[in-house]
Amino acid sequence: MHLSEKVFLPEARIFPRKIASFFAHSGDSWFLLAGLFILWILYKGLTHKYAALFAGAIIIQASLVIAIKFLIKRSRPEGNWGSVYRNTDPNSFPSGHAVRAVMLAGMAWGLNIYPLNWILTIWAPLVSIARVMLGVHFLIDIIVGWLLGIALAVSILLLQPVFYRIFPFIF
Repeated sequence: MHLSEKVFLPEARIFPRKIASFFAHSGDSWFLLAGLFILWILYKGLTHKYAALFAGAIIIQASLVIAIKFLIKRSRPEGNWGSVYRNTDPNSFPSGHAVRAVMLAGMAWGLNIYPLNWILTIWAPLVSIARVMLGVHFLIDIIVGWLLGIALAVSILLLQPVFYRIFPFIF
């Protein structure tokens, strides 16, 4: 038996699956982008600037992950949960949710945004493991996602001055 199968929550475990579903969906890019857009509109200063940076990072991350997924074309685990994911993105490697969650946590640490850095550090593994528990990813999708998320966080933090210079009207 694969380790991913040991983590999987059977459908009969209704309450734990609801909790896992909450965390799995909390990492959806559209949800995060909507929240960041609201912050970007409502606030000025660093919150405005960082909302734009985080949103830009999510767009870059999603584009990169989609490209990798369609290049590798590894099918998702068999299952019923997550029909939206299964229909719009049948590929599982790497987990975009894992990449995104770890990237955002890493960026919060790099920007020293307290207590968001701690909150995202706790949230990232919950989002990631929920994806395996619900059967839409394998553990290796998550592990590689975490590594890619760290690399993206570092890259985006290093490229901050470039983004600010190229897109001053956004920041």
